[in-house]
Amino acid sequence: MGKFRLSLIGFLVFGCLIGSPIELKAQLNSPIPVLTEFQLSEFHRLKQGQWLFFGLTADDWHEDLVFELTALSGNPDLYVRFENTPNLENWDFRPFLDPEDQKGPLPSISLIHESVVVNNESDPPIESGFYFYAVHARTDTLFRLTGRPTTVASSIPGMGAVVHEGGTTFRTWAPFADSVHVAGTFNGFNSQNAPMQHEGDGIWSIDIRGLDPGAQYKYVIRNGSQLLWKNDPRAKALTSSTGNSIVVDPEFPWTDQNFVMPNWNDIVLYELHIGTINDEPGGGPGNFDDAIERLDEIAALGVNAVQIMPINEFPQDFSWGYNPSYPFSVESVYGGPDAMRRFVDAAHNMGMAVLLDVVHNHYGPNDMDLWRFDGWFEDIFGGIFFYQDDRSFTQWGDTRPDFGRGEVRQYIRDNAIMWMDEYHIDGFRWDSTLNIRRHDLGDNPDGWSLMQWINNEIDAVRPDALCTAEDLQNNSYITKTTGEGGAGFDSQWTPSFVHPIRDVIVPPSDDGRDMFAVKSSLEQRYNGDAFQRIVYTESHDEVANGRSRVPEEIYPGMADSYWSQKRSTLGASLVMTAPGIPMMFQGQELLEDEFFQDTDPVDWSRLQTFSGIRQMYTDMIHLRRNLFGTTAGLQGQHLNVFHVNNNDKMVAFHRWQNGGGGDDVIVVSNFRNQAWGKYRIGFPRPGTWKLRFNSDWNGYSSDFNNTPAFDVDTIPEPRDGLAQHGIIEIGPYTTLIYSQD
Repeated sequence: MGKFRLSLIGFLVFGCLIGSPIELKAQLNSPIPVLTEFQLSEFHRLKQGQWLFFGLTADDWHEDLVFELTALSGNPDLYVRFENTPNLENWDFRPFLDPEDQKGPLPSISLIHESVVVNNESDPPIESGFYFYAVHARTDTLFRLTGRPTTVASSIPGMGAVVHEGGTTFRTWAPFADSVHVAGTFNGFNSQNAPMQHEGDGIWSIDIRGLDPGAQYKYVIRNGSQLLWKNDPRAKALTSSTGNSIVVDPEFPWTDQNFVMPNWNDIVLYELHIGTINDEPGGGPGNFDDAIERLDEIAALGVNAVQIMPINEFPQDFSWGYNPSYPFSVESVYGGPDAMRRFVDAAHNMGMAVLLDVVHNHYGPNDMDLWRFDGWFEDIFGGIFFYQDDRSFTQWGDTRPDFGRGEVRQYIRDNAIMWMDEYHIDGFRWDSTLNIRRHDLGDNPDGWSLMQWINNEIDAVRPDALCTAEDLQNNSYITKTTGEGGAGFDSQWTPSFVHPIRDVIVPPSDDGRDMFAVKSSLEQRYNGDAFQRIVYTESHDEVANGRSRVPEEIYPGMADSYWSQKRSTLGASLVMTAPGIPMMFQGQELLEDEFFQDTDPVDWSRLQTFSGIRQMYTDMIHLRRNLFGTTAGLQGQHLNVFHVNNNDKMVAFHRWQNGGGGDDVIVVSNFRNQAWGKYRIGFPRPGTWKLRFNSDWNGYSSDFNNTPAFDVDTIPEPRDGLAQHGIIEIGPYTTLIYSQD
């Protein structure tokens, strides 16, 4: 629209004129001149009874309209009316001296000075449109008139685009900017007519009246000779990674009020990628609505928590998600914010928590307007959001956030709270916390204290939220409480399970399998807590980056072979019975082959081909969660690996919570391609031990041996350090699970 339009009707008339701007011009039979300044500062003379009319347009971003009339002689009066010309009887505002006659509260009244302020507090409040102003001379008068529309700093709290009852507030941090404007679909992307006001401390804000969700916008930042069009660092949606920011409504018709977060010792995690969990090869990636269609398949396994790989806006359409351009946004190709909310709502209504994988060790590095956001930077570095020295260097780009700068810390903290508040997220997996707490120069106390602060903040508002770290350095302080000097995470991915277990089940030769490595992988824990670690044999990292799915690694090109079926599920049986929070990767229950790619969707036709393998995973998960009421010990803290036979490749261990019937669990695993009959192992209690699970059952696969296995009646003779022992039969590459009624 250019500059504000202040139109003066340069005619002196007696009486009054009534009508719209067009009608008024018609009555005067003359065009309304458009002035190029915001005020009329020259002096004017009126005879008694004469009127002088003028008008001013209030745009959506104007918060105050201020007109002041100064009389050097005589008695002029100022009248204001919205969309119609005022007269002695009809007006909206007039600065009367008598408060009882005053129609609206107006400041700065004196005998020679009158003013009208129209804003959100006036009566009636400001509206967008055309305001008529008129001066009426009660006596001959000489006066000067000034008028100006203004924007003001918003009183509505919050950063980014904040939707409220009256419209939308925009607020951003640009400490080195000379000026900041907001431009969007609401003003034709005009770079000058909606100036944001500086609140101090580098914060700029403006209110846009009546602006609804769906509007597109950008910030226009001027820094010296630089003119920068930037997306909002806190944009919750974008048209694309190189497009415009979109105003997002935080409200959503949630139906998940009855969802209860599972206890952490009951959680079975299922890691998935939105773009590939339910899609067809070729074309674009899948989206949240596609993924919803597979949630019932996942829930039917007994899974009660899904962990979704990063979903922030990233370049192009295909990505794992670990290159986030806009950390507050939901990827447009996945369907945007409401699609994500539909996904979470659906998962909750199926009894599944939703954990979000977040990336704060670096951002981008491409299609990222955070880079030199307000035009300031030092040397080769990225400006206000990033370190301005070698601490910015990461293996993914020189974009490590400045964890020591207060505004950046607040940015990351607010990000976590937003996902929980506006998307009902139940926890997080922090990617590579090693690259937050360390940099190329050594330890980074900024990053450590940031993680402590955010975990404390999350604990304060959602103590049941599960916050996990991918650190992979066996650092127990990651999951110590902040009061003990730890980072305060609830659990962490452990390398001390996945790597030794894969080393045991993948190689072809039985003789090299190390049962003591299995024992160590079962016993490892952090700070004495079994559930401070997440155990798995497949994750997005372990099935890519030069590695493949476990069945593929066992027999390349023959992932459906007997050997692949047997030993991959042997590993999975340890995942579901070992101390820790068990996790599986999408398609693992379908014996997915090859390696993970963001262009290669899960092959759900394998659901029929490997329905038995899927049933095995279902049975193991049900036992792990004690859904039959017979295996509570698998949710307990206690473990005794009482039998290790490195010659016969056998391991047996005892899990329990409180002990007793329905609690004590015995797990026996055979890592050799040989069945064993009349094999003796210890048992902790006398009586009958019921066989709850036999992975060699041919109902799981017609390739399996269906080696007979039976309930065990113990013999009152000690063995393996236990008071009782029993005789079992076990098939090759098989796990058996026993408990008592």
